[in-house]
Formats: sequence, structure tokens, C-alpha cells
Amino acid sequence: MAPIVSELMTTHPTVVEVTDSLRSVAQTMATQDVGSLVVADAGAVVGIVTDRDLVVRGLAEGIGLDALVGQLATASVVTVRPDDDIAEVVQIMRDNAVRRVPVVDGDTAVGVVTLGDLAQALDTDSALADISAAPPND
Repeated sequence: MAPIVSELMTTHPTVVEVTDSLRSVAQTMATQDVGSLVVADAGAVVGIVTDRDLVVRGLAEGIGLDALVGQLATASVVTVRPDDDIAEVVQIMRDNAVRRVPVVDGDTAVGVVTLGDLAQALDTDSALADISAAPPND
């Protein structure tokens, strides 16, 4: 049987609301040592925001730290379901040129699948799998 998303995803993603400030979102990323967060509106997934978004779309454009994350979040977010086939997810990520996708049950985030997750599961000898499996830098 082909692997499904729920077998590879990172569970319990951190979700921020579209009304959270960039300062709050950046602090959450720093505290949790993550580079992306799922963005929701009243709990329903509407986007994703990365540390790169904060820098390129935020700081570089002069947007202040009190701005709302909804201004920077990638709004045309691609999502998958926990029971989706991994081969389909790979194709979705390729077609949409994304490195991570929120996993949703209905409208609620239940996980995230990243390129690193896929590499560790499907291409264990790759450099990406090795890097993804390494403990984070302190």
C-alpha cells in the first residue's frame, strides 16, 4: 500500500490568526524554531507564512512589526488531506512550486508536509534527507 500523508506529516502545526501581528508571528517562529506557520481566519486555514515572507514581503517593503500577518501570508494556499496518497502530494507540490503544504481535515490544520518530510521518507540517501533529519542548530 502506498504511503499516505498522515504517515509522513508533521502533526500539531502551529496556527496563527490573520489578525496576529508580524512581531507576534516572528516571536512564535523563534520560540518554536520553525520557519513557517499556518495562517487561519477564525480557525479555517487561509494561508501560510514563512520566515522569508517576513523578510522579503515585510521588512524589505517597510511594513512594520505591528502589521497583520494576513497582509503577508500566501493566500492562495495549497492544502492536502491526511488520507491523500504521497505520490499525489509530490505532484501537487511540483505543480504549484511549493515546499510545504498544510494538511487539513475540513478547514482545520492537522499537520504540514514539507520537502524534508518527503525526502526522509522517499529518498533516504539524499542530501536533503540527511539535512532534514539533523537536529536544529542552537
